[in-house]
Amino acid sequence: MAPRSCKICDRLRMASGSIPNGRTLSECSDYPCMPWFGMDIGGTLTKLVYFEPKDITQDEENEEVEVLKNIRRYLTKNSAYGKTGHRDIHLQMDDVSIGGRKGSVHFIRFPTSEMGNFLALAKKQGMASLITTVCATGGGAYKFEESFAREVNMRLAKFDELDSLIRGMLFVEMNNPHECYYWSNPTIPDRCVKEAYDFSEPYPFIIVNIGSGVSVLAVHGPNNYKRISGTSLGGGTFLGLCCLLTGCNTYEEAIQLATEGDNTKVDKLVKDIYGGDYDRFGLPGDLVASSFGQMMSSDKRANVSKEDLARATLVTITNNIGSIARMCALNEKINKVVFVGNFLRVNPISMKLLAYAMDYWSKGTLKALFLEHEVFFKFFKLCFI
Repeated sequence: MAPRSCKICDRLRMASGSIPNGRTLSECSDYPCMPWFGMDIGGTLTKLVYFEPKDITQDEENEEVEVLKNIRRYLTKNSAYGKTGHRDIHLQMDDVSIGGRKGSVHFIRFPTSEMGNFLALAKKQGMASLITTVCATGGGAYKFEESFAREVNMRLAKFDELDSLIRGMLFVEMNNPHECYYWSNPTIPDRCVKEAYDFSEPYPFIIVNIGSGVSVLAVHGPNNYKRISGTSLGGGTFLGLCCLLTGCNTYEEAIQLATEGDNTKVDKLVKDIYGGDYDRFGLPGDLVASSFGQMMSSDKRANVSKEDLARATLVTITNNIGSIARMCALNEKINKVVFVGNFLRVNPISMKLLAYAMDYWSKGTLKALFLEHEVFFKFFKLCFI
């Protein structure tokens, strides 16, 4: 079977004017035999997406080398890789058409601090013998570029992460009708439920990408967007402070502690200052007036738990992000705000807080939207569109 032109080389040629290793398209046999990967190497979490074609012909299967078969079996038959790598089975997308092929998309993540172990595993599985170029984004695509070349002979084709984020988000939403959702009745806790949202006509919208830090973009079209704000107080801040204050070691531990805590034992509320609501300015008594404001008292510090501290840290970071997002939406006169990023993974507390803040302070005119694949959008611009 004659080799077909490599779609990855096509895209790399368009992006950089050259083809890996000086090959012509007719000489490139990576496609469709090469595993289709995309990587987003963030400051805290690395995300890996693998597209598994399900329409492999008998000729292709006969030509497929054993190493590639082993890689596919390893990736798709396991949900854990080593001690820290995980495949999010509940996010798997089936019957997806990409590059003229139909198959399943698998979503894998591991802490960026474990990059050395990931490279060792990639080498052990023989991936270096099959792949010469991997499409990548995020700051780590620059930081670890030499490590990939040295350890597994892989070149990283780097793409802009914000462009990748927007294109990928739109691609996933188009292929998953239940991708976008919101929290209805966010100001009434016992009636707050998750509801699907029709995002088929998205523009304009604000996107708030909450990773280690936060970037806020105003999006008017797939190629028409601008970064309008951001903050260094993001998911990395939450985890770093929780590690200092509680002794936890992972994001999952920090979120679990926060779930069991009470931030009102740490924060000073409006009612702690005014004895109730501050009616003149419409401030409810249970609104946080001063994050960690109770900790000035030695008696309060003596009775606070690590769960309370974790919850207060989560509320502090979330409220700050919500305030910035709301002001950006008002300044841009946009009423849809989409929140994405690793900070929201397994974190319904923050999602509901953000939904509450958008709804309450805008008197119902701003809609806080969320997406099921909150950390995995950047790949579809990288490798699959």
